[in-house]
Formats: sequence, structure tokens, C-alpha cells
Amino acid sequence: MLRDLSPQSFLMGLLTAFVGFSSSFAVVLQGIKATGATDAEAASGLMALSIAMGLCGIVLSVWKRMPISIAWSTPGAAFLASVGTLDGGFAVAVGAFLVSSLLIVAAGLFRPLNRVVQAIPAPLANAMLAGVLITLCLAPVKAVAFNPWLGLPIVIAFFVGGAVNRLLAVPTALIAFVLVLVFGINIEPDALAHVGDSLMPSPIFVLPAFTWAALISIALPLFIITMASQNIPGITVLRVNGYEPPPGPLFTATGIFSLLSAPFGGHAVNLAAITAAMCAGEDAHPDPKRRYWSAVICGIGYVILGLLAGAVTAAVALAPKILIEAVAGLALVAAFSGSAMAAFKDAESREAAAITFIVTASGISFGGISGAFWGLLAGGAVMGLAAVARRMKGRPKAK
Repeated sequence: MLRDLSPQSFLMGLLTAFVGFSSSFAVVLQGIKATGATDAEAASGLMALSIAMGLCGIVLSVWKRMPISIAWSTPGAAFLASVGTLDGGFAVAVGAFLVSSLLIVAAGLFRPLNRVVQAIPAPLANAMLAGVLITLCLAPVKAVAFNPWLGLPIVIAFFVGGAVNRLLAVPTALIAFVLVLVFGINIEPDALAHVGDSLMPSPIFVLPAFTWAALISIALPLFIITMASQNIPGITVLRVNGYEPPPGPLFTATGIFSLLSAPFGGHAVNLAAITAAMCAGEDAHPDPKRRYWSAVICGIGYVILGLLAGAVTAAVALAPKILIEAVAGLALVAAFSGSAMAAFKDAESREAAAITFIVTASGISFGGISGAFWGLLAGGAVMGLAAVARRMKGRPKAK
């Protein structure tokens, strides 16, 4: 293995870890806190996820000798931010994380369940994801309205960085956030001392609780979003780059590591898509057989960054909440535009996708069950009625 390690793979692995962590940790923190977690529990969840995805990536890459990059479920975290706190608080959310993880394990072990997920119409899955993401995507606008002197530098930095290199957009916005935090906000010395004291986060075990509302509102949509928007595209990215990984064992592995992180506040880890392309492409190494080292180095980087999660969470807490939401929203703009375009691409399913998007984006829950579930159900009903109407029109009239 050591002969396969190259400076090119090493540097690409470090870059991938930095981009993967910095571009979406704000979304993850926002999602975990929205379900009722304290700052300490959110730091524990961020640490657990980062370590889990790092170790999972190392194990799978070494085992399969493929650049299998793992990430936390960013769309899943955005979904959690839209759901908010349910009755029972963070404990019922953790219970839902466990059930979602078990479903991912089952999807890897049992092909019929995997096929069920893949059978969900793509326009509806994308419309549900777009409806989930739009709430956070509005945060940059709200941040500018809240305080232009604080919000505008973050937004401008995002677009300037993105104009130079798409991968630099979110890290540049994050740097602007730090500068705004340092020079634009009055911070008490005691608060700064707390950041230093929080350098190493403490893992916090959360005793899970289970309710039907949480299982339907969080576990089922989180499972669908993680599989449809992360795991399945992650397999596609690897295949596009010339690898043929067995989907089942990879899904099962991500479910197991998600299961291990859940009691400490982690919602889900999964196959990466964007960062997977970085590790699996030619920039990682000209020889495809040696690119797996980039994913291994990336995994090591994630573990190290996870150990700094306490300081990251404490620093973020110093700023007004809307500013870190703005960074999270900017990080999701590309995902929102991609899912929205895919949802409304086909004229035949456009109306059903629109209903799914509207109901999901409304954020309204019925019977304690979140809008994402009802959006998927409503869109499916509209699509089903349209299919029946088309069949009726196609039948010859009775004489």
C-alpha cells in the first residue's frame, strides 16, 4: 500500500477533507441544533459524524482499493433544519437517526428495499429535496436584511471565490464569516476563553426515544433523502470514473457507521458525490489503481477535523444565528438549483413535482408529521391520478 501513496494523492486528500468539512459543517450544525440539541450536543454530533465518515472512508477505500469518499448527509441536515424540534426533543430525533441508519443497513443487505428507494420517481424525490433546501437558501437574503454590513461581505465573498474556482466559493464565504466575527461583532473576553476551553469536544451519549411522529417525520424522509440524493449518486460518480463498486456492501457500511454515530448526535453518513469526484478523478493520480490513497488521506483529515468540532461550534455560537445560516444557505445553492431543475425538467410530471415542492417547502406538519412526508405523498397522489387519466383517455370508447 505504501508504494501506492504519492504526493499528488496526499495533497488531493487534504484538499478534499478541507472542502468537504468547511463547505457544509454549518449546514450540519444548523440541522442538529434545529432538532433540539444543545451546543454541546451539536458539537458531539459534528465530531461523531466527522470521525465516522473518516473511518468509514478509510476502511472502504483500503478494503476495495477504490477511492471511496464518505460524507455526512448535507441534504439530510438541511431537511432536519426544516423539521425543527418535535415533542420529546433531541432524544426522539436521535431515535429517528437510529431507525434511519437501520433502514440504510437493510437497503444494503436486501435488494428489494434498495429497489423500492430507486423506484421513487426522480422528479418527486428532487422536488422534495428542493422544498427542504429552499428554507436555508433564503438565509443569505435574510442575513443581508438583518445587517448589510455583516451579511453582504459573506455573500460577496461567496460569489467572488466561486468566480475564481467553484470549490473556493464556500471556503471563501467561511473566511468572510470569520473576518466579520472578528472585526464586526463585539465579543466578550469570557466568550473567547470558552472557545479555547472547547477545543476538544466531549462525546455526549443521548438516550434515544421513539415516537411514531418522529419515525415518519424524520427517520423515513432522512432515509429517502440520504439514499436518493447521496448514496445512489455516489455509486454513479465512481462508475463514471471507471470503478465498479458493489452497491450493497457500501450502503451497509455507511449505515453501520451512521448507527455508531447516532447515539452521539450524528444523523447520517453516506457515499460522497462532489468530493468523491475529487478523489476518483485524474487530479488524484493518473493511475486509477493508486487513487484510493486520496480517499484514505481524506478520511484521516476528517478524523482530525472532527476532534476540533468543539472549538468550531463554540466559535460559530459567538455570531448571530442568521450569519452562519447564511453560510449554510450559500453552500446549498448549487444543490437547490440542481434538484429544482431535475424536478421540473419533464413536462409530464411537472405538476406533481410542483405539489411536492410546495407542500414540503410550506414547512407545515399535520398530525405531528413533517411536510416532507406529506409533500412526497401529495405529489405521488397527483402523479398517480395523472397516470389514471392518461389511461382512461387512451381507452377506445364503448360502442
